[in-house]
Amino acid sequence: MPELIDERALSKLRWRCRRGLLENDLFVERFFARSEGRITEQQASGMVALMDLADNDLLDLLLRRREPEGELLRDDVIEVLGMMRSPQFSAPEPDQGPHRARVVETSPATPPTRHSRNDHDSV
Repeated sequence: MPELIDERALSKLRWRCRRGLLENDLFVERFFARSEGRITEQQASGMVALMDLADNDLLDLLLRRREPEGELLRDDVIEVLGMMRSPQFSAPEPDQGPHRARVVETSPATPPTRHSRNDHDSV
């Protein structure tokens, strides 16, 4: 079984993964939220390699504009990149049954017309 990183290593990895581009941060935060602190040493290594990239290069990989090549063509990088690209990589939660729709009040497309004071006086 792959070795998990400890809390201190996880904290350092989170700090290392802070990005200057919001879009990248969203992918990174989703990765950490889904992994729930269960990150293997191999995944951490792949993540560090991705974090060595410039923000725009990382975003190109995350959005599938490019694929890993050269020194990034490694199993650990490809695994983490796949996890980060996936809309859902963790096990789906069990079905909780039907969900009730929430009623949303909307305003009419056109504002109501206002009547002058004289219109009401004649009634």
